[in-house]
Amino acid sequence: MILEGNARGHGAELARHLMNARDNEHVTVHAVHGFVADDLVGAFAEAEALSHATQCQKYLFSLSLNPSPQESVPVEVFEATIERIAQKLGLAGQPYAAVFHEKEGRRHAHCVWSRIDTDTMNAINLPHFKRKLMAVSRELYVEHGWDMPAGFENFRQRDPLNYSREEAQQAKRLDRDPKALKALFQECWERSDSRSSFAAALWEHGFALARGERRGFVAVDHDGNIYSLSRWCGVKSKQLKQRLGDPSELPSVEEAKALLAKSQAQEPPKRLKDSIMLISTQK
Repeated sequence: MILEGNARGHGAELARHLMNARDNEHVTVHAVHGFVADDLVGAFAEAEALSHATQCQKYLFSLSLNPSPQESVPVEVFEATIERIAQKLGLAGQPYAAVFHEKEGRRHAHCVWSRIDTDTMNAINLPHFKRKLMAVSRELYVEHGWDMPAGFENFRQRDPLNYSREEAQQAKRLDRDPKALKALFQECWERSDSRSSFAAALWEHGFALARGERRGFVAVDHDGNIYSLSRWCGVKSKQLKQRLGDPSELPSVEEAKALLAKSQAQEPPKRLKDSIMLISTQK
């Protein structure tokens, strides 16, 4: 079962899309839970109204559940999958609506949750939701004995620490192990949830977080070498900006180098190579 999701706003537009009977032979609103309204337009309007008390514009999380064409999936499996995903993404207990579409004998489903937590009046964060959906999807293929698409098989074999040619060349110039270096950056990213925690994680390993001239967010080491964070952390620029904020608030490369030099003079940090070796052995 292919699972695709995204955070979004424009609830009225989404409701119209989900109730579109022109492109589907049958449209069934299977469930509307946790809302006062019992229809999609009203339910999503409630979520939007709550979002006005926050700064969240993408107040909904919309998920599509698409089985393989050759599989006939019972409603109970869709329901269990929706509950499983809610638990996985931290949306359990949130108001949601589920809709079934049928066309030419094929059935697929959509589920939409409100992201606004009424206890805290904050939007529920959804870190790494694409990766989590992919993991659930692969688990479903295995558990139900469905034929797994080739792309999923290939994904299982992918090594997140694989490095590009540019990364290998930079590591070679610095006499570093590119795989260990990439592991270090990814470990710093994975264990952080804010700019301050990410900067602290980098600092522990001899790097300073800085703004680049053309590459947005970068890391600088004690020798003045510059590392593109989107490349070495393996994340998109948009993800970097969401977590790290405005790059103009960070020190420039030269300022970061000065900070590192000052700290080195006061209390020599651990050598970068030793840090990389430590991360490598932990992996």
